[in-house]
Amino acid sequence: MGNLAYFIKESLINFKRNWSTSIGGVITIFLSLLIIGVFMVASLMASSVVQSVEDRVTIRVFIADNAAQADIDSLTADIKSMNYVANVSFTTKDQALEEYQSSTNADDQVIKQLQSDNPLPASLDVDLTDSSQVTAVANEIAQNATFLRICDMPSDPTQSIQYAQETVERLITITSYLRYIAIAVVALLVFVALIFINNTIRLAIMNRRREIGIMRLVGASNSFIRGPFLTEGVLQAVIGAALASVCIALLRRFLLPVIASGMPFLSFELPDIVYTQIYAIFFIAAIVIGLFGSALAMRRYLRV
Repeated sequence: MGNLAYFIKESLINFKRNWSTSIGGVITIFLSLLIIGVFMVASLMASSVVQSVEDRVTIRVFIADNAAQADIDSLTADIKSMNYVANVSFTTKDQALEEYQSSTNADDQVIKQLQSDNPLPASLDVDLTDSSQVTAVANEIAQNATFLRICDMPSDPTQSIQYAQETVERLITITSYLRYIAIAVVALLVFVALIFINNTIRLAIMNRRREIGIMRLVGASNSFIRGPFLTEGVLQAVIGAALASVCIALLRRFLLPVIASGMPFLSFELPDIVYTQIYAIFFIAAIVIGLFGSALAMRRYLRV
């Protein structure tokens, strides 16, 4: 316990003595962890957005106006029996018009015209248990004999089936690219932070070479000599992690609401536990980087 107090005291003295170099190390760790945190949050949000879009993926099967109710019931039963289908609901022409009115800003004249001669077809809305199977389910519906008989476009039945698989695929691709970029950036920033901590500790060792020599003469152990340098590296990294955590919290508090208000149809909110985990990762990574960078510097420059 006494040694730890000595290590902390010496690291604080050296931090103050070489404040410009030490602050440089803190800033490097801070910026590295901040960028890493931003990429982590962005990647998690992108995954969340993709998941929310996938959860809303449905297949809409348009039905001809003259379709018999018995055929509609038969097609509904056939679709419900298909793999990956969670639920099938029927939307009448009037309900389709109400949905259109609530989702558009069309003027009153257009709405009155639509109400007098509703061109929107009835439909079956198919919810899936696995959105990645939407194409397979849509193809199976397209081959159903009852569907071919009552679809609203018998000349081209595929036009009577609509789903947003292309949108989901694009989002998944973007998310994958974002993850790869994040991994590359994280690796690069960790390397830069390690190099800077290494250089900072190396300079501290060079400045205290005489003191280290005296400690050797009086019989100080290797671990006792290394202690203050390890503690200094960790101190710089922990301060950088604290600053990065504060910045992420501020971005969450002030920037995310602005982004969310501009795109209200997407959800950017992450659970509190996710941010807690990110802050914990910051401090764990900072301690590891500080210890490893300091140990690397001592192994190379401190022959004890």
